[in-house]
Amino acid sequence: MQRRWHRSVAVAGCAALMIGMGLRFEQPNGVRAADDAAAGKPVVVLWPEGAPGAHGTADKDKPTLTVHLPAPRTANGCAVVICPGGGYQHLAMSYEGHDVAEWFNKFGVAGFVLKYRLAPDYHHPSPLLDVQRAIRLVRERAADWHVDPHRVGVMGFSAGGHLASTAETHFDSGKSDASDPIDHQSCRPDFAILAYPVVSMSDKFTHGGSKKNLLGPHPEKGLAESLSNETQVTAETPPTFLFHTAEDTAVPVENSVELFLALRKAGVPAEMHVYEKGRHGLGLGRQDPKIAFALGSWPDRLHDWMQLRGLLTPQH
Repeated sequence: MQRRWHRSVAVAGCAALMIGMGLRFEQPNGVRAADDAAAGKPVVVLWPEGAPGAHGTADKDKPTLTVHLPAPRTANGCAVVICPGGGYQHLAMSYEGHDVAEWFNKFGVAGFVLKYRLAPDYHHPSPLLDVQRAIRLVRERAADWHVDPHRVGVMGFSAGGHLASTAETHFDSGKSDASDPIDHQSCRPDFAILAYPVVSMSDKFTHGGSKKNLLGPHPEKGLAESLSNETQVTAETPPTFLFHTAEDTAVPVENSVELFLALRKAGVPAEMHVYEKGRHGLGLGRQDPKIAFALGSWPDRLHDWMQLRGLLTPQH
């Protein structure tokens, strides 16, 4: 009982902080007491007055960000909006969301876990609008969260990787005349991190469930091609880090390979790591103890890449 009381106090304290910042606070959707990485973290509703195209006001209709901030003494100003996977039908919020944000916090990076809208209630463009809004919001609140607005990236796992790769290939610079100041901000991420991502909607190597859930049963002609993100890369696409396994049977490694080749052709800096062994949905690489000694190294390669690109240099 005493531990539960302390947790309630912590949640109340976070709520007071968020209200003071002019943001709406909510308990994370589906948070379990055992999910220590999420418990007590502030949750921000992306559109307090209702998301565009929302069908109602239930939790499933309200995209949110769970805010994981690093200790002030280690914060370096870098931030990542994290898109968990789940085939555009559910979200692996713990091991592809909150655990990842906590890992980023260890070396000074702020993590923002996105709860985006899902099938069967929502199809494209709702998830894309949600991640774009999340990137804009982090930039708009950069001073509050001690974030550098020029070092805001996006990360995604599996179908969340498709959403992140869509965000890095479909963006705008903001609308200076918008009534909402958040919409003044650009939604172009400064970098992208994709872990075993769905990238293509091409039947050659897409993930069928993700495609159906995102596009719906009767998609408009040309929509699948426009969301096959290996075909949408330009010189303006941000630098990208990719991780995949050759053994992945759910989302073939060709998704990452084709995107890497497209980035290379466009002259976009990119780094890719393909591991021989490993099933789909590995998170930080610790899910399978038999091969964790190998796969568990991919976050270290990501850390090195971020450091090499100057993303971890503290603000002055």
